[in-house]
Amino acid sequence: MAFDDCCGPYHTGQPAPDAERLMRSRYSAFVHGNVPYLLATWHASQRPATLEIDMAAQWLGLEIKQHRSTGPERAEVEFVARFRVAGRAVRQHERSRFVREDGHWFYVDGDVL
Repeated sequence: MAFDDCCGPYHTGQPAPDAERLMRSRYSAFVHGNVPYLLATWHASQRPATLEIDMAAQWLGLEIKQHRSTGPERAEVEFVARFRVAGRAVRQHERSRFVREDGHWFYVDGDVL
């Protein structure tokens, strides 16, 4: 799917309708090096002051394993992101927690699986 049809609207201000689409848009933000978007969609309780992205990373794909509601304004997304850094393959398997506040979803934190 093209970026403008998938995640582009979220990067330009439209709120993601659910945690899964926020997760997809955050993955694309890593691919494009969009640090301001990543920080803006990180819940204030866990947001780092700064974020460094290795722009030499080659992003290979995102697989959503599961998306489930854990409450009226909470959700979890289990995903596998694959990328290559300095020729080394990396597989990030995580169960991430999200919360919705004022109509906007935010990444809170996650457990590496």
